[in-house]
Amino acid sequence: MSWYLSKIVFRIICGDGKHTAQFDEQLRLIKADNREDAFYKAQDIGKKEEETFFNQKGQLVQWRFIAVCEIYQLNEMTHGAELYSRIAERKDPEQYEYILNKKAENILLTDTHQLLQIA
Repeated sequence: MSWYLSKIVFRIICGDGKHTAQFDEQLRLIKADNREDAFYKAQDIGKKEEETFFNQKGQLVQWRFIAVCEIYQLNEMTHGAELYSRIAERKDPEQYEYILNKKAENILLTDTHQLLQIA
């Protein structure tokens, strides 16, 4: 058995779907005998995690499984190994960096808050 990294993509549709298209790209670890087995296992996860519910505004929300679009075998689990990389162009790089830094700050604040609750 080997470990594989898979990308599972869902489309999020809210209400009548007349909004900017939203897709959730998830990276999942899959343990499988081979690449084909990993693909089918990831596909099964995607199908099982499709969901339909009503949001707080009473709108129907659908998470529709689209596809397993990437599978990578992980040959070795080593510290600092690159698991995934994607280059994206941004029209407002300062805003993008600001958001990233706020997310990083939130991780540290959340961990500190959790530690304070334990003590």
